[in-house]
Amino acid sequence: MATKVVMAQLSPTMEEGKLIEWKVKEGDEVAQGDVVAEIETDKANMEVEALGSGVLRKILVEAGQTVPVGELIGVIADPDEDIDDLVASAGNGASAPAAKEEEAAEGEAAEEAPAAEEAEEAPAAEEAEEAPAAEEAEEAPAAEEAEEAADEEEEDETHEEAAAAEAEEAEPAAEQEEEAPEEETPGREPERRAAARAEGEPEDGRPKVSPVARRIAAENDLDLSSIEGSGPGGRIVKADVEAALEAAPEAAPEREEAAAAPVTTPRLESRVEEASQMRKAIARRLVQSIGPVPHFFLTTEIDMGRALELRADLNARASEGKIGVTDLLLKATAEALARHPEVNASWDDGSVRYHGSVDLGIAVAVDGGLITPVLRDAARKGLRQISVESRDLIERARERKLAPEDYQGATFSVSNLGMYDIDEFTAIINPPEAGILAIGQTVEKPVVVDGQIVVRKRMRVTMSCDHRVVDGATGSGFLGTFKAMLENPLEMIL
Repeated sequence: MATKVVMAQLSPTMEEGKLIEWKVKEGDEVAQGDVVAEIETDKANMEVEALGSGVLRKILVEAGQTVPVGELIGVIADPDEDIDDLVASAGNGASAPAAKEEEAAEGEAAEEAPAAEEAEEAPAAEEAEEAPAAEEAEEAPAAEEAEEAADEEEEDETHEEAAAAEAEEAEPAAEQEEEAPEEETPGREPERRAAARAEGEPEDGRPKVSPVARRIAAENDLDLSSIEGSGPGGRIVKADVEAALEAAPEAAPEREEAAAAPVTTPRLESRVEEASQMRKAIARRLVQSIGPVPHFFLTTEIDMGRALELRADLNARASEGKIGVTDLLLKATAEALARHPEVNASWDDGSVRYHGSVDLGIAVAVDGGLITPVLRDAARKGLRQISVESRDLIERARERKLAPEDYQGATFSVSNLGMYDIDEFTAIINPPEAGILAIGQTVEKPVVVDGQIVVRKRMRVTMSCDHRVVDGATGSGFLGTFKAMLENPLEMIL
């Protein structure tokens, strides 16, 4: 009798799966319990076992495809057994690419007519646009010629003024002394400003510059304040800027080299990738959390000096299995939850469920997302046992080797980003849990102790609370116990 190989629901939140690899080929014999395929779920990579014996007669979903839970992906049967009806009624994702190709072909055919019309209209539109463009192209040289002509006129005026100045120098000094300077009066100040504007001279005292000279200076990064103008009233003209550029020829190669220097910034590419099953699950869960769950946040700062000293002493005595900072945080969280059972709870459709054991979710970053393996009954375990078990869970999470029971059913979670140089952050609750701790890095900072400024190792912690279960006073009490455990760490091991 034929045996179906289906996309099994390997976690409660799984809605679809991605077939990573077939472990057998069509025509290979398989026995019941043999691993025939590997599936990417929303939490981990899982193996699919054959539910019957026979030959893998048909592969309906190729590696790399994503199909819904329950979809037929292969058929195991006897070598001569008829499986045509089973394959024909499959309705699996294998036909999806062909359907998409047909839809794409129909879409292309439907778009051909408008595209052709657009192609015919394009030349006319281009011709319509050519006239203004040509006019602009003609206007630009004309404007430049006008500016250059103005500069040439200014240069001619400069020569005339120089000749007049020589003639004035030949006059007797007595005549010059008889000419008294005209006094400026308040009433004539507006006239002076109007004249200055007419001459193109800025009112703030900056040098006058002709438009062409200003443009050439800007193109060559030339500082106009270092140039002495030869135009009327000391105005800087085109010839002055060109003379300044000729006087500093060594600057040009440097600018050219800088402009020709290769760009070292990595080039970005636009792309769209299908989200992994884990990323899709995270998206679904967080929408269920940040919207429906009424969050509020509590933050405190903890002196970590004694806790770190205890860790150093314990590790100095141990030959292997070093205690980590995360281990201390997990132990303190478990002890605090045991003393505040109202926080170790969940909202359950109008009821509050208080859990009989402390099962801690440990947020672990993995390729493609985040997963929270669960440390079971953490309040009844010692610090070294917590260290050993949490290290194993974290390693298997990063290798994507967790079983569903390893990451389901946490009652409270801890997220530590201190190793990433993060001082403080807020975390989103993972429903149906009522809280999560967001832990930042430990830093040395000046604090006031007994009226004296001293340097201490401090760590900031923020608790996210589900207000349907945890009130402000309840959360503050839990957080106060958590803080006391770390500031007096002997309480955690005695």
